[in-house]
Amino acid sequence: MLWPMIAIALGFAGIAVLGVLAVRVFAEVRRLARQVGATSERIQRAAEDLERAAVPLASRTHEAGRD
Repeated sequence: MLWPMIAIALGFAGIAVLGVLAVRVFAEVRRLARQVGATSERIQRAAEDLERAAVPLASRTHEAGRD
């Protein structure tokens, strides 16, 4: 009777450990998703800034090519 009780206790402890690890992984995935979202927005803003900066340069290059 002792061995089945030990097996059940160890099984419960194993499931509890897996549950704790699953919660930690979930929290890290949410944190990573927030960071990816913020980084994506920063990249988008940088691309827009680059596009705005490139328009005058392209027009000057186009005008210089005509001369």
